[in-house]
Amino acid sequence: MITNDLLRKALEAFPNFIVVDSAGIIVYLNNIYARFLGVDQDEAIGKHVKNVIPNSRMDKVVETGIAEMGSIMNLYNHEKQENTTLVCNRIPIIEEGKILGAVAATTLNNIFEVDMLYRELQRTKNENQSMIKQIESYKMHINPMESVIGNSQVIKELKQSIRDYAKSNLPILITGETGVGKEVFANAIHQVSDRFLNNYVKINCAAIPHDLLESELFGYAEGAFSGAQKGGKMGKFELANNGTILLDEIGEMPLSLQTKLLRVLQENELQRLGCVKTIKLNIRIICSTNSDLEDLIEKRLFREDLYYRINVVNIIIPPLRDRLTDIPALCHHFICKINAIEGLNVSEISDEVLGIFQDYKWPGNIRELENTIHRSVVLCKVGSIQKKHCMFFINKIIQSNLASYSRNDLKDLTNNTEISAIIDALKRANGNKSKAAKLLNIDRSLLYSKIKKYNLNDKDELI
Repeated sequence: MITNDLLRKALEAFPNFIVVDSAGIIVYLNNIYARFLGVDQDEAIGKHVKNVIPNSRMDKVVETGIAEMGSIMNLYNHEKQENTTLVCNRIPIIEEGKILGAVAATTLNNIFEVDMLYRELQRTKNENQSMIKQIESYKMHINPMESVIGNSQVIKELKQSIRDYAKSNLPILITGETGVGKEVFANAIHQVSDRFLNNYVKINCAAIPHDLLESELFGYAEGAFSGAQKGGKMGKFELANNGTILLDEIGEMPLSLQTKLLRVLQENELQRLGCVKTIKLNIRIICSTNSDLEDLIEKRLFREDLYYRINVVNIIIPPLRDRLTDIPALCHHFICKINAIEGLNVSEISDEVLGIFQDYKWPGNIRELENTIHRSVVLCKVGSIQKKHCMFFINKIIQSNLASYSRNDLKDLTNNTEISAIIDALKRANGNKSKAAKLLNIDRSLLYSKIKKYNLNDKDELI
Protein backbone atom coordinates (compact mmCIF):
# COMPACT_ATOMS: atom_id res chain seq x y z
CA MET A 1 0.00 0.00 0.00
CA ILE A 2 1.08 3.59 -0.61
CA THR A 3 1.33 5.37 2.78
CA ASN A 4 3.06 8.66 1.97
CA ASP A 5 0.25 11.23 1.52
CA LEU A 6 2.13 13.45 -0.99
CA LEU A 7 3.18 10.43 -3.06
CA ARG A 8 -0.40 9.10 -3.04
CA LYS A 9 -1.74 12.46 -4.25
CA ALA A 10 0.90 12.53 -7.00
CA LEU A 11 -0.06 9.07 -8.19
CA GLU A 12 -3.76 9.99 -8.08
CA ALA A 13 -3.01 12.85 -10.47
CA PHE A 14 -1.79 10.42 -13.16
CA PRO A 15 -4.31 9.40 -15.83
CA ASN A 16 -5.06 5.68 -15.34
CA PHE A 17 -2.08 4.64 -13.18
CA ILE A 18 -1.45 1.08 -11.89
CA VAL A 19 1.33 -0.81 -10.06
CA VAL A 20 1.65 -4.62 -9.89
CA ASP A 21 4.17 -6.85 -8.11
CA SER A 22 6.28 -9.63 -9.67
CA ALA A 23 3.33 -12.03 -9.51
CA GLY A 24 1.01 -9.65 -11.37
CA ILE A 25 -0.95 -8.73 -8.20
CA ILE A 26 -2.27 -5.17 -8.13
CA VAL A 27 -0.40 -3.18 -5.48
CA TYR A 28 -1.93 0.15 -6.40
CA LEU A 29 -4.66 1.38 -8.75
CA ASN A 30 -5.50 5.08 -8.72
CA ASN A 31 -9.08 6.28 -8.43
CA ILE A 32 -9.19 7.69 -11.99
CA TYR A 33 -8.40 4.25 -13.41
CA ALA A 34 -10.83 2.54 -11.01
CA ARG A 35 -13.70 4.78 -12.13
CA PHE A 36 -12.70 4.20 -15.76
CA LEU A 37 -12.79 0.41 -15.24
CA GLY A 38 -15.98 0.53 -13.17
CA VAL A 39 -14.40 -1.16 -10.13
CA ASP A 40 -13.93 -0.25 -6.48
CA GLN A 41 -10.40 1.04 -5.92
CA ASP A 42 -9.83 -0.74 -2.59
CA GLU A 43 -11.38 -4.02 -3.78
CA ALA A 44 -9.15 -4.11 -6.90
CA ILE A 45 -5.95 -3.91 -4.85
CA GLY A 46 -4.75 -7.43 -4.01
CA LYS A 47 -6.32 -9.05 -7.07
CA HIS A 48 -4.43 -10.36 -10.08
CA VAL A 49 -4.33 -7.76 -12.81
CA LYS A 50 -5.98 -10.13 -15.33
CA ASN A 51 -9.03 -10.43 -13.04
CA VAL A 52 -9.52 -6.66 -13.14
CA ILE A 53 -8.25 -5.87 -16.65
CA PRO A 54 -8.66 -9.07 -18.75
CA ASN A 55 -6.69 -7.80 -21.76
CA SER A 56 -3.85 -6.30 -19.70
CA ARG A 57 -0.25 -7.11 -20.64
CA MET A 58 1.23 -6.20 -17.25
CA ASP A 59 1.80 -9.91 -16.52
CA LYS A 60 3.92 -10.13 -19.72
CA VAL A 61 6.00 -7.12 -18.69
CA VAL A 62 6.85 -8.60 -15.25
CA GLU A 63 7.59 -11.92 -16.94
CA THR A 64 9.94 -10.56 -19.63
CA GLY A 65 11.26 -7.39 -18.02
CA ILE A 66 10.74 -5.60 -21.36
CA ALA A 67 9.02 -2.21 -21.40
CA GLU A 68 6.12 -1.63 -23.80
CA MET A 69 5.97 2.04 -24.78
CA GLY A 70 3.16 3.60 -26.81
CA SER A 71 1.04 0.44 -26.82
CA ILE A 72 -2.53 0.66 -28.09
CA MET A 73 -5.14 -0.66 -25.65
CA ASN A 74 -8.92 -0.97 -26.13
CA LEU A 75 -11.09 -0.74 -22.98
CA TYR A 76 -14.69 0.00 -22.03
CA ASN A 77 -14.95 3.32 -20.19
CA HIS A 78 -17.60 2.65 -17.52
CA GLU A 79 -17.65 6.32 -16.52
CA LYS A 80 -18.53 7.51 -20.05
CA GLN A 81 -20.16 4.23 -21.06
CA GLU A 82 -18.27 3.93 -24.34
CA ASN A 83 -15.39 1.98 -25.88
CA THR A 84 -12.11 3.89 -25.71
CA THR A 85 -8.72 3.32 -27.29
CA LEU A 86 -5.82 4.31 -25.02
CA VAL A 87 -2.10 4.81 -25.58
CA CYS A 88 -0.34 3.07 -22.71
CA ASN A 89 3.24 2.83 -21.39
CA ARG A 90 4.16 -0.27 -19.32
CA ILE A 91 7.54 -0.25 -17.55
CA PRO A 92 9.13 -3.03 -15.45
CA ILE A 93 10.54 -2.24 -11.98
CA ILE A 94 14.01 -3.79 -11.85
CA GLU A 95 16.55 -3.68 -9.03
CA GLU A 96 19.96 -5.38 -9.23
CA GLY A 97 18.73 -7.44 -12.18
CA LYS A 98 15.63 -8.70 -10.35
CA ILE A 99 12.11 -7.85 -11.60
CA LEU A 100 10.10 -6.52 -8.63
CA GLY A 101 6.97 -5.54 -10.56
CA ALA A 102 5.73 -3.07 -13.13
CA VAL A 103 3.97 0.27 -13.49
CA ALA A 104 1.68 1.51 -16.26
CA ALA A 105 0.01 4.76 -17.16
CA THR A 106 -1.81 6.06 -20.20
CA THR A 107 -0.24 9.01 -21.99
CA LEU A 108 -3.28 9.83 -24.15
CA ASN A 109 -6.83 8.96 -23.16
CA ASN A 110 -8.14 8.67 -26.70
CA ILE A 111 -6.58 7.49 -29.96
CA PHE A 112 -8.07 10.57 -31.63
CA GLU A 113 -5.72 12.66 -29.49
CA VAL A 114 -2.83 10.93 -31.26
CA ASP A 115 -4.20 11.97 -34.62
CA MET A 116 -4.79 15.53 -33.38
CA LEU A 117 -1.24 15.68 -31.99
CA TYR A 118 0.19 14.35 -35.26
CA ARG A 119 -1.76 16.92 -37.25
CA GLU A 120 -0.57 19.71 -34.95
CA LEU A 121 3.04 18.59 -35.31
CA GLN A 122 2.68 18.46 -39.10
CA ARG A 123 1.13 21.94 -39.14
CA THR A 124 3.95 23.31 -36.99
CA LYS A 125 6.55 21.60 -39.19
CA ASN A 126 4.98 23.05 -42.35
CA GLU A 127 4.84 26.52 -40.79
CA ASN A 128 8.48 26.15 -39.74
CA GLN A 129 9.55 25.19 -43.26
CA SER A 130 7.56 28.10 -44.71
CA MET A 131 9.27 30.52 -42.32
CA ILE A 132 12.68 29.08 -43.21
CA LYS A 133 11.97 29.68 -46.92
CA GLN A 134 10.93 33.26 -46.19
CA ILE A 135 14.03 33.88 -44.09
CA GLU A 136 16.23 32.39 -46.81
CA SER A 137 14.52 34.65 -49.35
CA TYR A 138 15.14 37.75 -47.20
CA LYS A 139 18.74 36.71 -46.64
CA MET A 140 19.20 36.30 -50.39
CA HIS A 141 17.99 39.86 -50.99
CA ILE A 142 20.22 41.26 -48.22
CA ASN A 143 23.30 39.22 -49.10
CA PRO A 144 22.87 37.22 -52.34
CA MET A 145 26.40 35.82 -52.12
CA GLU A 146 25.55 34.01 -48.88
CA SER A 147 24.08 31.12 -50.88
CA VAL A 148 27.47 30.49 -52.55
CA ILE A 149 29.20 28.52 -49.80
CA GLY A 150 32.99 28.38 -49.58
CA ASN A 151 36.08 30.32 -48.63
CA SER A 152 38.59 28.81 -51.06
CA GLN A 153 40.40 31.17 -53.39
CA VAL A 154 38.59 29.89 -56.47
CA ILE A 155 35.17 30.51 -54.86
CA LYS A 156 36.20 34.02 -53.82
CA GLU A 157 37.21 34.74 -57.41
CA LEU A 158 33.90 33.35 -58.74
CA LYS A 159 31.94 35.51 -56.32
CA GLN A 160 33.81 38.55 -57.55
CA SER A 161 33.05 37.58 -61.17
CA ILE A 162 29.36 37.43 -60.31
CA ARG A 163 29.51 40.90 -58.78
CA ASP A 164 31.37 42.21 -61.84
CA TYR A 165 28.92 40.90 -64.45
CA ALA A 166 25.57 40.48 -62.68
CA LYS A 167 24.30 44.03 -63.25
CA SER A 168 25.08 43.91 -66.97
CA ASN A 169 22.83 42.33 -69.61
CA LEU A 170 25.57 40.06 -70.92
CA PRO A 171 24.55 36.40 -71.49
CA ILE A 172 26.34 34.09 -69.06
CA LEU A 173 27.28 30.44 -69.61
CA ILE A 174 27.87 28.42 -66.42
CA THR A 175 29.76 25.16 -66.93
CA GLY A 176 30.84 22.41 -64.59
CA GLU A 177 30.35 18.77 -63.69
CA THR A 178 27.04 17.38 -62.50
CA GLY A 179 26.30 18.36 -58.91
CA VAL A 180 28.75 21.28 -58.56
CA GLY A 181 25.96 23.77 -57.87
CA LYS A 182 25.53 25.58 -61.19
CA GLU A 183 21.96 26.55 -60.32
CA VAL A 184 23.13 28.11 -57.02
CA PHE A 185 25.47 30.40 -58.96
CA ALA A 186 22.72 31.24 -61.47
CA ASN A 187 20.37 32.17 -58.61
CA ALA A 188 23.04 34.42 -57.12
CA ILE A 189 23.54 36.19 -60.45
CA HIS A 190 19.83 37.00 -60.65
CA GLN A 191 19.69 38.18 -57.02
CA VAL A 192 22.70 40.51 -57.44
CA SER A 193 21.35 41.94 -60.71
CA ASP A 194 19.03 44.92 -61.08
CA ARG A 195 16.33 42.46 -62.21
CA PHE A 196 16.01 40.69 -58.84
CA LEU A 197 12.50 42.10 -58.22
CA ASN A 198 11.26 40.64 -61.53
CA ASN A 199 10.60 37.03 -62.53
CA TYR A 200 13.34 34.45 -62.43
CA VAL A 201 12.32 31.49 -64.59
CA LYS A 202 14.17 28.17 -64.79
CA ILE A 203 13.71 25.46 -67.38
CA ASN A 204 15.60 22.19 -67.74
CA CYS A 205 16.04 21.48 -71.45
CA ALA A 206 16.78 17.81 -70.75
CA ALA A 207 13.69 17.21 -68.59
CA ILE A 208 11.05 18.22 -71.18
CA PRO A 209 10.36 16.10 -74.30
CA HIS A 210 11.72 17.79 -77.43
CA ASP A 211 8.29 17.99 -79.07
CA LEU A 212 6.96 19.96 -76.06
CA LEU A 213 10.01 22.12 -75.39
CA GLU A 214 9.24 24.65 -78.13
CA SER A 215 5.75 25.42 -76.81
CA GLU A 216 7.13 25.57 -73.24
CA LEU A 217 9.76 28.12 -74.22
CA PHE A 218 7.89 30.26 -76.75
CA GLY A 219 4.24 29.68 -75.88
CA TYR A 220 1.43 29.25 -78.42
CA ALA A 221 -1.69 30.94 -79.77
CA GLU A 222 -5.19 29.53 -79.45
CA GLY A 223 -5.73 26.75 -81.98
CA ALA A 224 -2.01 26.49 -82.79
CA PHE A 225 -2.23 22.68 -82.60
CA SER A 226 -4.57 19.91 -81.53
CA GLY A 227 -5.04 20.08 -77.75
CA ALA A 228 -3.93 23.70 -77.41
CA GLN A 229 -5.75 25.35 -74.53
CA LYS A 230 -8.30 28.08 -75.13
CA GLY A 231 -6.75 31.55 -75.25
CA GLY A 232 -3.28 30.15 -75.90
CA LYS A 233 -0.45 29.96 -73.41
CA MET A 234 2.43 32.20 -72.40
CA GLY A 235 5.90 30.66 -72.83
CA LYS A 236 8.79 30.75 -70.36
CA PHE A 237 10.59 33.54 -72.25
CA GLU A 238 7.53 35.74 -72.11
CA LEU A 239 7.03 34.91 -68.43
CA ALA A 240 10.63 35.96 -67.72
CA ASN A 241 10.28 39.29 -69.56
CA ASN A 242 12.14 42.07 -67.70
CA GLY A 243 13.67 39.38 -65.54
CA THR A 244 16.02 36.42 -65.94
CA ILE A 245 15.69 32.99 -67.55
CA LEU A 246 17.95 30.03 -66.78
CA LEU A 247 18.26 27.44 -69.55
CA ASP A 248 19.69 24.45 -67.71
CA GLU A 249 21.29 21.61 -69.71
CA ILE A 250 21.43 23.84 -72.80
CA GLY A 251 23.45 21.15 -74.58
CA GLU A 252 20.30 18.99 -74.71
CA MET A 253 18.35 21.55 -76.74
CA PRO A 254 17.49 20.22 -80.24
CA LEU A 255 19.05 22.01 -83.24
CA SER A 256 15.68 23.23 -84.51
CA LEU A 257 15.12 25.17 -81.27
CA GLN A 258 18.68 26.44 -81.17
CA THR A 259 17.88 28.44 -84.33
CA LYS A 260 14.87 30.07 -82.65
CA LEU A 261 16.87 30.78 -79.50
CA LEU A 262 19.54 32.47 -81.62
CA ARG A 263 16.88 34.79 -83.05
CA VAL A 264 15.66 35.68 -79.53
CA LEU A 265 19.22 36.62 -78.60
CA GLN A 266 19.83 38.59 -81.79
CA GLU A 267 16.47 40.37 -82.16
CA ASN A 268 15.25 40.48 -78.54
CA GLU A 269 11.83 39.30 -79.69
CA LEU A 270 9.80 36.13 -80.22
CA GLN A 271 6.60 34.82 -81.77
CA ARG A 272 4.29 32.34 -80.10
CA LEU A 273 3.58 29.17 -82.07
CA GLY A 274 0.74 29.78 -84.52
CA CYS A 275 0.91 33.54 -84.07
CA VAL A 276 2.27 36.28 -86.37
CA LYS A 277 2.44 38.89 -83.62
CA THR A 278 5.96 39.73 -82.40
CA ILE A 279 6.58 40.11 -78.67
CA LYS A 280 9.47 42.36 -77.63
CA LEU A 281 11.72 41.01 -74.90
CA ASN A 282 13.96 42.57 -72.29
CA ILE A 283 15.49 39.50 -70.76
CA ARG A 284 18.72 38.24 -69.19
CA ILE A 285 19.69 34.76 -70.39
CA ILE A 286 21.81 32.44 -68.27
CA CYS A 287 22.69 29.01 -69.68
CA SER A 288 24.24 26.09 -67.82
CA THR A 289 25.58 22.73 -68.89
CA ASN A 290 27.80 19.84 -67.85
CA SER A 291 28.38 18.99 -71.53
CA ASP A 292 31.41 19.93 -73.60
CA LEU A 293 29.69 22.29 -76.05
CA GLU A 294 32.78 22.57 -78.27
CA ASP A 295 32.75 18.79 -78.65
CA LEU A 296 29.03 18.95 -79.53
CA ILE A 297 29.83 21.61 -82.16
CA GLU A 298 32.37 19.28 -83.78
CA LYS A 299 29.70 16.55 -83.82
CA ARG A 300 27.26 19.05 -85.36
CA LEU A 301 24.88 18.72 -82.42
CA PHE A 302 25.22 22.35 -81.31
CA ARG A 303 25.29 25.53 -83.38
CA GLU A 304 28.60 27.32 -83.32
CA ASP A 305 27.00 30.76 -83.75
CA LEU A 306 24.69 30.11 -80.79
CA TYR A 307 27.64 28.96 -78.68
CA TYR A 308 29.41 32.29 -79.16
CA ARG A 309 26.17 34.15 -78.42
CA ILE A 310 25.59 32.48 -75.05
CA ASN A 311 29.27 32.22 -74.11
CA VAL A 312 29.95 35.94 -73.69
CA VAL A 313 30.83 35.39 -70.02
CA ASN A 314 31.86 31.86 -69.04
CA ILE A 315 31.75 30.96 -65.33
CA ILE A 316 33.46 27.61 -64.75
CA ILE A 317 32.51 25.94 -61.46
CA PRO A 318 35.32 23.68 -60.22
CA PRO A 319 34.53 20.17 -58.95
CA LEU A 320 34.49 19.67 -55.18
CA ARG A 321 37.69 17.60 -55.30
CA ASP A 322 39.53 20.76 -56.40
CA ARG A 323 38.27 22.80 -53.43
CA LEU A 324 38.24 20.36 -50.51
CA THR A 325 38.92 23.23 -48.07
CA ASP A 326 35.30 24.31 -48.61
CA ILE A 327 33.95 21.05 -47.14
CA PRO A 328 33.73 22.24 -43.47
CA ALA A 329 31.68 25.31 -44.47
CA LEU A 330 29.46 23.23 -46.78
CA CYS A 331 28.90 20.64 -44.03
CA HIS A 332 27.88 23.35 -41.54
CA HIS A 333 25.49 24.85 -44.10
CA PHE A 334 23.84 21.51 -44.90
CA ILE A 335 23.56 20.51 -41.21
CA CYS A 336 21.66 23.73 -40.44
CA LYS A 337 19.45 23.27 -43.49
CA ILE A 338 18.63 19.61 -42.74
CA ASN A 339 18.06 20.27 -39.02
CA ALA A 340 15.33 22.73 -40.03
CA ILE A 341 13.77 20.33 -42.56
CA GLU A 342 13.83 17.23 -40.35
CA GLY A 343 13.29 18.90 -36.96
CA LEU A 344 16.61 17.56 -35.59
CA ASN A 345 19.34 19.11 -33.45
CA VAL A 346 22.73 18.08 -34.86
CA SER A 347 25.34 20.64 -33.80
CA GLU A 348 28.51 19.74 -35.67
CA ILE A 349 30.57 17.16 -37.49
CA SER A 350 33.58 15.53 -35.85
CA ASP A 351 37.13 16.16 -37.04
CA GLU A 352 37.51 12.43 -37.77
CA VAL A 353 34.56 12.47 -40.18
CA LEU A 354 35.73 15.74 -41.76
CA GLY A 355 39.09 14.09 -42.38
CA ILE A 356 37.37 11.17 -44.13
CA PHE A 357 35.33 13.60 -46.23
CA GLN A 358 38.42 15.59 -47.23
CA ASP A 359 40.22 12.42 -48.35
CA TYR A 360 37.40 11.50 -50.73
CA LYS A 361 37.21 12.64 -54.37
CA TRP A 362 33.42 13.28 -54.48
CA PRO A 363 32.53 12.24 -58.03
CA GLY A 364 28.97 13.44 -57.38
CA ASN A 365 30.30 16.78 -56.11
CA ILE A 366 28.25 18.97 -53.75
CA ARG A 367 25.02 17.08 -54.44
CA GLU A 368 26.68 13.88 -53.22
CA LEU A 369 28.02 15.68 -50.14
CA GLU A 370 24.58 17.09 -49.29
CA ASN A 371 22.96 13.65 -49.64
CA THR A 372 25.66 12.14 -47.41
CA ILE A 373 25.20 14.84 -44.76
CA HIS A 374 21.41 14.45 -44.92
CA ARG A 375 21.60 10.73 -44.21
CA SER A 376 24.22 11.25 -41.44
CA VAL A 377 22.11 13.95 -39.74
CA VAL A 378 19.05 11.68 -39.76
CA LEU A 379 21.10 8.86 -38.18
CA CYS A 380 22.76 11.17 -35.62
CA LYS A 381 19.63 13.19 -34.68
CA VAL A 382 21.38 15.25 -31.97
CA GLY A 383 24.91 16.33 -31.09
CA SER A 384 27.99 15.65 -33.18
CA ILE A 385 28.14 13.48 -36.31
CA GLN A 386 30.60 10.67 -35.59
CA LYS A 387 32.13 7.91 -37.67
CA LYS A 388 29.38 5.47 -36.60
CA HIS A 389 26.80 7.72 -38.28
CA CYS A 390 28.67 7.54 -41.59
CA MET A 391 29.41 3.83 -41.92
CA PHE A 392 27.18 3.65 -45.01
CA PHE A 393 29.51 6.18 -46.64
CA ILE A 394 32.73 4.53 -45.44
CA ASN A 395 31.51 1.15 -46.74
CA LYS A 396 30.81 2.79 -50.10
CA ILE A 397 34.39 4.10 -50.20
CA ILE A 398 35.74 0.65 -49.36
CA GLN A 399 33.66 -0.96 -52.12
CA SER A 400 34.79 1.71 -54.56
CA ASN A 401 38.42 1.16 -53.62
CA LEU A 402 38.02 -2.60 -53.95
CA ALA A 403 36.64 -2.19 -57.45
CA SER A 404 39.60 -0.04 -58.47
CA TYR A 405 42.25 -2.47 -57.27
CA SER A 406 43.64 -5.21 -59.46
CA ARG A 407 43.41 -8.84 -58.35
CA ASN A 408 47.10 -8.78 -57.33
CA ASP A 409 46.48 -5.83 -55.03
CA LEU A 410 43.39 -7.37 -53.43
CA LYS A 411 45.28 -9.59 -50.98
CA ASP A 412 47.35 -6.66 -49.66
CA LEU A 413 44.22 -4.52 -49.37
CA THR A 414 42.41 -7.27 -47.41
CA ASN A 415 45.40 -7.73 -45.10
CA ASN A 416 45.69 -3.99 -44.45
CA THR A 417 41.97 -3.77 -43.72
CA GLU A 418 42.22 -6.70 -41.29
CA ILE A 419 45.24 -5.18 -39.55
CA SER A 420 43.47 -1.82 -39.16
CA ALA A 421 40.34 -3.51 -37.78
CA ILE A 422 42.34 -5.61 -35.28
CA ILE A 423 44.38 -2.61 -34.05
CA ASP A 424 41.22 -0.53 -33.68
CA ALA A 425 39.45 -3.30 -31.72
CA LEU A 426 42.45 -3.82 -29.39
CA LYS A 427 42.62 -0.08 -28.73
CA ARG A 428 38.92 0.05 -27.88
CA ALA A 429 39.34 -2.99 -25.60
CA ASN A 430 42.45 -1.46 -23.92
CA GLY A 431 44.51 -4.43 -25.09
CA ASN A 432 42.10 -7.07 -23.76
CA LYS A 433 42.13 -9.70 -26.51
CA SER A 434 38.93 -11.45 -25.35
CA LYS A 435 36.99 -8.19 -25.52
CA ALA A 436 38.64 -7.32 -28.85
CA ALA A 437 37.57 -10.70 -30.29
CA LYS A 438 33.96 -9.97 -29.23
CA LEU A 439 34.11 -6.55 -30.86
CA LEU A 440 35.33 -8.19 -34.08
CA ASN A 441 32.74 -10.97 -33.75
CA ILE A 442 35.39 -13.68 -34.15
CA ASP A 443 36.70 -16.51 -31.97
CA ARG A 444 39.50 -15.57 -29.56
CA SER A 445 41.79 -18.27 -30.98
CA LEU A 446 41.34 -16.81 -34.48
CA LEU A 447 42.28 -13.37 -33.16
CA TYR A 448 45.47 -14.78 -31.58
CA SER A 449 46.45 -16.45 -34.87
CA LYS A 450 45.92 -13.22 -36.83
CA ILE A 451 47.94 -11.19 -34.29
CA LYS A 452 50.72 -13.70 -34.76
CA LYS A 453 50.28 -13.73 -38.57
CA TYR A 454 50.62 -9.96 -38.83
CA ASN A 455 53.26 -9.75 -36.06
CA LEU A 456 51.16 -7.27 -34.10
CA ASN A 457 52.35 -8.13 -30.57
CA ASP A 458 55.23 -5.68 -30.81
CA LYS A 459 53.32 -2.89 -32.57
CA ASP A 460 53.42 0.51 -30.84
CA GLU A 461 49.83 1.12 -31.95
CA LEU A 462 48.63 -1.52 -29.45
CA ILE A 463 50.09 0.26 -26.42
